[in-house]
Amino acid sequence: MNRIALITGITGQDGAYLAKLLLEKGYKVYGTYRRTSTPNFWRLEWLGITSKIELIPFDLLDQTSIIDALKLAKPNEVYNLAAQSYVGASFEQPVATGEITGLGLTRLLDSVRVINPEIKFYQASSSEMFGNSIDVPQTLKTEFSPSSPYAAAKLYAHVITKNYRDAYGIFACAGILFNHESPLRGLEFVTRKITYIMSGIKLGVFDRIALGNIDAKRDWGYAPDYVEGMWLMLQQTTPKEYILATGTSHSVIEFLKHTSEILNIDYKKYLKTDSQLFRPTDVHKLRGDPSKAQLELKWEPDRTSFEKLIDLMVQADIKNIKNGNIFDFSQVKLMSQFRE
Repeated sequence: MNRIALITGITGQDGAYLAKLLLEKGYKVYGTYRRTSTPNFWRLEWLGITSKIELIPFDLLDQTSIIDALKLAKPNEVYNLAAQSYVGASFEQPVATGEITGLGLTRLLDSVRVINPEIKFYQASSSEMFGNSIDVPQTLKTEFSPSSPYAAAKLYAHVITKNYRDAYGIFACAGILFNHESPLRGLEFVTRKITYIMSGIKLGVFDRIALGNIDAKRDWGYAPDYVEGMWLMLQQTTPKEYILATGTSHSVIEFLKHTSEILNIDYKKYLKTDSQLFRPTDVHKLRGDPSKAQLELKWEPDRTSFEKLIDLMVQADIKNIKNGNIFDFSQVKLMSQFRE
């Protein structure tokens, strides 16, 4: 019998790559999406898998829609990737972030408990939960210290996932994923902002790039590698927490420099540091310890190097801009107004 997976947030970067992976493994894949006036299926279309997925309208604020999705899909595995996932926006919308990212997960877990507690469940936790921890690298024993409403909501969801596992025996895993990027990353994220706008500068579309804290360091990996780690967690005999990370970190300015080297342009001529793009509180350095995932999941974090990751993103953005068929340039021109 083919396995069935339900992916919440399938229209996002991770959801799209995970759907592709599961389809290749023979799964029947259902994916949830939020109804909006403008459909957001471009990532699924980019991967050529839209017609292979059963799409279900869904709202983490609405328990009825959650229950309906579970009854329709009848999944063996549920991957919860839906969230308000922009750290900067969480300062502007803290209540909505808590409702969606924190309580929304609770509604979903409780629905699983009622509908079918035999479902294997994956929760997407975040390295942002560590905040400005004194531990470097961060491990599963590192104390959490969230520095944003997003991180606080993710921490609540992380803890409640373990609570449901302990209280109700649900096979519930949480993957603490450090930053992972790809050509499918949204323009709201600083990595994609850099590769897209710098590619546009190379092609004469843009004339500057505005950034906030260029000294912040992150542990950046490649999204398709990370979704395989999600799948591996649900194939184990015992549900646990794992960290997925590369074990190395780089600053925003390093990311910008390497992007500029690939494009053969001098970033100093175009960079503007904008104080409005700094967060009210920021995380200075994140670097994860993936040793448990390496040992137990046989997951390899370094298959795609930092340099190769940026090259993949740059080449895709050069093509995107030349084709002019994915993003509205007016949206990108407003990126200087977005917090990182």
